[in-house]
Amino acid sequence: MTTAALPQLNPKTIRERLSLPQEKLSSMLKVSVKTLSRAEKEGKSLKDSDVRTRLVKLNEIANLGQMVYTNEGLQEFLTTPLPIFDGYTALDLMTIGDYDRVIGALAADFEGLGY
Repeated sequence: MTTAALPQLNPKTIRERLSLPQEKLSSMLKVSVKTLSRAEKEGKSLKDSDVRTRLVKLNEIANLGQMVYTNEGLQEFLTTPLPIFDGYTALDLMTIGDYDRVIGALAADFEGLGY
């Protein structure tokens, strides 16, 4: 996907939907807290295409998570070590960039296949 093809995403909206502190989202995006804070205050997306790609994945997780769970349920899913994640949490996987396993687990829950 080219940079132009990536949607404009406000990191603050995604962070709030996932109930993450700035420090955690900045770690996931691999940007400084200052860079994230500035983007949030200006209401703009971050320009780096790798960062924007990560934001797209996090937005997908937020969208799917909110279709499957309540806000509290999503927080539990994100923070509970799960066997499907080899004992890690979804947040752990998201921090190392393994979004597809998280999306797969949410999709399975959405389709009623669950893990």
